[in-house]
Parts: sequence; structure tokens; C-alpha cells
Amino acid sequence: MRMSRRSLLAAGTAAAALTPLPAGAAVRAANPGTRLRTGFERLAGDGYARLGGGHVGIVTNPTGVTRDVRHIVDVMHADTRVDLTAVFGPEHGFRGTAQAGGSEGRYDDPATGLPVYDTYLKSGQALADIFTASGVDTVVFDIQDVGARFYTYIWTLYDCMEAAQLAGKRFVVLDRPNPVTGRSAQGPVLHQEFATFVGRRPIAQAHGMTVAELARLFNGEFLTAPVELDTVLMSGWSRGEFYDASGLPWVPPSPNMPTADTALVYSGTCLFEGTNLSEGRGTTRPFELLGAEGLDGRWAAAAGELDLPGVHFREAYFAPTFSKFQGRTIGGVQIHVRDRAAYEPVRTGIALLVTAKKAWSGFAWRPDNWIDKLTGSTLVRTMTDAGAGTDEVVAAWQDELEAFRRVRKHYLIYK
Repeated sequence: MRMSRRSLLAAGTAAAALTPLPAGAAVRAANPGTRLRTGFERLAGDGYARLGGGHVGIVTNPTGVTRDVRHIVDVMHADTRVDLTAVFGPEHGFRGTAQAGGSEGRYDDPATGLPVYDTYLKSGQALADIFTASGVDTVVFDIQDVGARFYTYIWTLYDCMEAAQLAGKRFVVLDRPNPVTGRSAQGPVLHQEFATFVGRRPIAQAHGMTVAELARLFNGEFLTAPVELDTVLMSGWSRGEFYDASGLPWVPPSPNMPTADTALVYSGTCLFEGTNLSEGRGTTRPFELLGAEGLDGRWAAAAGELDLPGVHFREAYFAPTFSKFQGRTIGGVQIHVRDRAAYEPVRTGIALLVTAKKAWSGFAWRPDNWIDKLTGSTLVRTMTDAGAGTDEVVAAWQDELEAFRRVRKHYLIYK
């Protein structure tokens, strides 16, 4: 991964005007007991002055809420200090009515009358044309991320930054916590030839960053030309905090991310989307329940023998109400995280793939090799097929992970 001369320059131009913090500098969390304030809370607290006037559009979804669960679009629309004129909906839609792989299309929001434009699967000039047609001067982004490379909202962020630059719009990111902490980056790094909407650029599978930090990294490392970027940072957030320490309500960012516990395992067990096993969609515990017809307690026993840190595996049986094995009772495991500080989600996901392949003769990858898109290369699939153990697979990506960590550290904001 390259470290460009503009890496530190682009990250600190307009962003520095919003806060006294230069890019790459570390912000010490507020004193213990100080309530966390999100980027939106700080923006509204300043009377939206940082938006600089003009027409404003916002990229958001149901997670764009205040701590008393009012949607920020409703709040901004009712406030005469800001001229909110458009909303841009990502995957699942602005109001969150669509399932995975869907969106809400173009419509007028019944609650506010604002035009809602669909950004899902749009990028480049096509998305820039939407921003131009909307008539906005500034594009704001406020969506809760979950910390995994293949969660599409961070690539909506990337695509919207690129499109805003092409359309000559300012771009403002309102920061929210990484719910699984920002302590470290884990997992394989995407190889560029495997770039898709579940991974546009070479970052780690569990990136350990906030959306504002990612925006600065995107601007400094990956965009062909940097956008005029402003970041409204949080106050009172520490890198080592899990979501429940924030005092913020959890709103599911997508239909199969019902709790912050789901986010804790997701960066590892989402890999099962690339197999013929159920990843728990259609259950009340997606990504914590995994299984297939023909699996039994031998899988949980094999995973348990690995003595992975911070986790237990329970033999489980369940019948998904939709997606793989709909309406059929299947066997597998439920992941029980007992020590989330010690838990390693990506290593655990690899261990479960390795043991599932050994425990079940019916194990197969998706025919389109979707696992390569999720992991970012052929490494996980080919090593697992060759009989490699968990430690061997994890060791194989350490050099590229360390290279990413060296770049990442220049964009970390919070202590």
C-alpha cells in the first residue's frame, strides 16, 4: 500500500477548519464521566455553522438518530438554521425498508416532503450527476458503521466522496463510534483485483477505524483527486470502548444487524456468506448462529478444542425463516462471546471455516467464489482447501496487515 505525499496534507485541509485537530493527531478522550457527543450533536450544538450555509443534502439511514431516537433528517428539516433540501439513501434505504441487496428507489419522503435519491450501486459520474441534479452545495454523511470491510456503508461513503469531488460539492462526515472498538486492525487486506462493493480499496477485514478516520484515509490514499472534506468529530469517545459504553441507542444499521453483539462477530462470521452454510439469516441471531443440514455437535466440539480466546461454541439447531435452508431444521453452532476484549472475530471466523470443512463432508464454497470477494484474495479459500490450519491461514496475511497498519496509524484521531 502506498503512502502518498498528500496523505497527511489532504486529510487536514478543510477538516482542520472544523476542529483544532490536525490529521494524524490523536485526540484524548474526554474525562471519565463526560457524556459522548456524536458528530451530529456537535454540529447541531454549533447551530450548523460548520455547513457554511447553502443547500444541504445528507446520506443517511435509520441509524442517523439523536440519543432520544429522533431521526436527524426530521430534526434538521424542522430547524430554520439549516437548509436541508435532499436525502440520499444507501443499501436498505433511507428509512430502512429494504432487505440485503435492495434499496428504496427515488421518492419523496412522506414525513418531510424531501426528495430522497437512491445511491445504492451508483458511483462515479452517475452518482455525481445525482448530486448535481439535487441542487445541493454540501453533502453530509451520517451512518453507523460496524467495523468490517465488507459492510457496504463505508463504500457508500467512498463512492459519495468521489462523486462529490466530481460534482464540485463539499463533503462533511459526522462521526459515530466504531461499535467493536478501534483498538486494532485485523484480518486480510483486500487485493485490488478483487475490488467490489464489499471492498473497494485495500483495507483490513476488521479496520478498527471510525467513519471520519476512514474518510481521511480515503481522501489521502485512494481518491484520484481529494474532495473538500470536513469531519465533525466526536468528543468523549475512547478507542477501547465498546458500543454500550457510548450511552447511545442501538438502531440496526441493516435488517440482519439487530444488536451490537451481532457487530462483534460479524467481521469473522460473515465469511459464511461465501459458503453453502447458513450464516444465520432468518433467525433472531444472524451471524451468531451458523449451520447446515447434516451438521451436528461434532462441529462445536472441534471448534471448542481450539481453545480460541474469549469464546465458547454451543451445539445448536435452528430453522431459518428465510435465506438458506428456509423452513428446514439444521444443525450447527452458536457463538457465545464470553470475553469480548480477548475475542478475535476474524481468527474465529477462519477457525470455524476450517473446522466446518473437516466436520461436514457437504461443505462447499459458493460457486461464484464469493469468499474471495469477502476475504479480498484467493488465500483463505485455497489454503483451507489445501488443509491448512487456522494459525497457518492467519499467519499468511500478517505482512500485508502490518503494511496497512503503518498507513492506518497516520489517520487515527482518537486515543
